[in-house]
Amino acid sequence: MKNLISVLFLFLGLHASCQEWHKDLAEAKKIASSRHQPILLVFQGSDWCAPCIKLDKELWSTDTFKNYAKDHYVMLQADFPRKQKNALSPAQQEKNNTLAARYNNNGIFPYIVMLDNEGNVLGSTSYDHNKQPKDYIALFDSFKS
Repeated sequence: MKNLISVLFLFLGLHASCQEWHKDLAEAKKIASSRHQPILLVFQGSDWCAPCIKLDKELWSTDTFKNYAKDHYVMLQADFPRKQKNALSPAQQEKNNTLAARYNNNGIFPYIVMLDNEGNVLGSTSYDHNKQPKDYIALFDSFKS
């Protein structure tokens, strides 16, 4: 019984620290409006873009960022994988293409755009290997001013 309870607490702890990524702008806008938080839109190539993979490891996956982001940002992901095994559904690919046409027409990867709850751009940035999670957080928060 003790083992079952331990496993349950471990699962709940891992779930609580998971990054909640949304895949739909309309959904992200609704959540952003209800929470009074900006949207962080992330353009990435999860299976081919080396800086995207580094950004995931050095920022998105860190406890520092995840713990801060859950109370301050609505996370929206626009992934553009190239490997067939990671292919998106046609509907999701179309959503991501629409996001790219509107917010990333230069095709920069990774590219991070902060939006207000109506989809207006507040600021943008890309990967910087010199930045720590706290530096990105400060930069993102400066976009809200």
